[in-house]
Amino acid sequence: MKPAPEAGRTPPVIRLLVIATFVVILNETIMINAIPRLMTDLHITEQAAQWLSTAFMLTMAAVIPVTGWFLQRVTTRRAYALAMGVFLGGTALATVAPVFEVLLLARIVQATGTAVMMPLLMTTLMTVVPPQERGRVMGNVTLAMSVAPAMGPAVSGVLLQLGSWRLLFAAVLPIAGVVTWRGLARLENVGEPGSGTIDWFSVVAAAAGFGSLVYGLSRFGESGGPAIVLAGLVLIAVFVLRQLRLQRRDAPLLDLRVLRHPTYTLGLLLMSLGFMTMLGAMILLPLYLQNLRGLSPLETGLLVMPGGLAMGLLGPVVGRLFDRFGGRVLIVPGSAGIVLALAGFTQVSMTMPYWQLLGLHALLMIALAATFTPVFTLGLGALPASLYSHGSSMLGTLQQVAAAFGTALVVTVMATRAETRIAEGATEALAQLDGMRLAFVVSAALAVATVVLAFLLPKHPPAVDEASDEPEKTGPALEPAC
Repeated sequence: MKPAPEAGRTPPVIRLLVIATFVVILNETIMINAIPRLMTDLHITEQAAQWLSTAFMLTMAAVIPVTGWFLQRVTTRRAYALAMGVFLGGTALATVAPVFEVLLLARIVQATGTAVMMPLLMTTLMTVVPPQERGRVMGNVTLAMSVAPAMGPAVSGVLLQLGSWRLLFAAVLPIAGVVTWRGLARLENVGEPGSGTIDWFSVVAAAAGFGSLVYGLSRFGESGGPAIVLAGLVLIAVFVLRQLRLQRRDAPLLDLRVLRHPTYTLGLLLMSLGFMTMLGAMILLPLYLQNLRGLSPLETGLLVMPGGLAMGLLGPVVGRLFDRFGGRVLIVPGSAGIVLALAGFTQVSMTMPYWQLLGLHALLMIALAATFTPVFTLGLGALPASLYSHGSSMLGTLQQVAAAFGTALVVTVMATRAETRIAEGATEALAQLDGMRLAFVVSAALAVATVVLAFLLPKHPPAVDEASDEPEKTGPALEPAC
């Protein structure tokens, strides 16, 4: 048995995994500002260039469902070495990619390593950190899980101003190398790996189902997109039925018994809605700032950077407040702040002051920070230890699906409204602006559901019977005292 971590200190294994996870997740959105440069340098269309982000997201959605099984059967060091080694290989290949096809392959390899890191971090945290300190430590994890994708466009804007698109990978490579080296030198194994065979039918069904769903959502407004979504949903249904059968033998690839815990399920829903709104805003704001206001990628990145930094800096503060006061006092105002920020964005115009845009974006990021940290902590804290890895995997999978759905929703609403306004005689700029406003209205309406869910979540994680997979019993009598 390893000694318990000193109270008030983040275990070294968590610090190492947070840094590594931040580095790898940053790459999920780092290509957003590079599309024009890639179109010119690689002589590709905009649709082809978009695949560099879509393929990354598809791979994440396909691989993450397998990580729950994987993390229970390998040591912490082996999982870390494999994930970071694969990520480093993909990054190196992307740096020297001579043609688009090689670059696309490199992004898929990168995403495969990234898909393991987030569940590894969450599972390890829930295993080594005592319940009374999980909020504080989870606040640090918010930096990797939420701020990294939010900072991707800003970082890429700065790097593209300094050099070619290859710099996006060349700058990450030595940082990831040092992180990998330091991690392997200091990382210790947590828990004992189990044994068991893998159900390859489940692997194929999960990859095809979640991959098809995310891909279909990414091109929902195009021909064939809805059909691909439907096919993905059918395959996911097959995957679910297979897991229910495997659970009778206690050998599922992704243990769906996590959904029998109401607090975890509510947290999963709230997190999904939060990621939908965050990714929707991340897509709409650069389009508005660059296409309608004429800002450069660097200027766009600098304008949204304060919000991302505020989100990261507030994460640990929010975590400490959670440990002291519980989750509801943070999640309710946080979810209300999301609605208010998105409502403010519904008033965007060709002359809205930049300070107002910066303020609304900062409010959105701060509200998301106040929401995500306690939701993650409450949700995973409601599970028995045997389900931590599966709960983390489902959390990561739903993040990818929510991101794809949020992106597809705002783009489809914006494009449909713009086409209608152009048919009515509006100029292209005004039609696009009107489409963006309506997309923000839809996002704000969805965010209202987060406020409702916030009131349903308990103040503290309910008591869990570690020897049973029965769902937790909720109610005031079981809620820990303040």
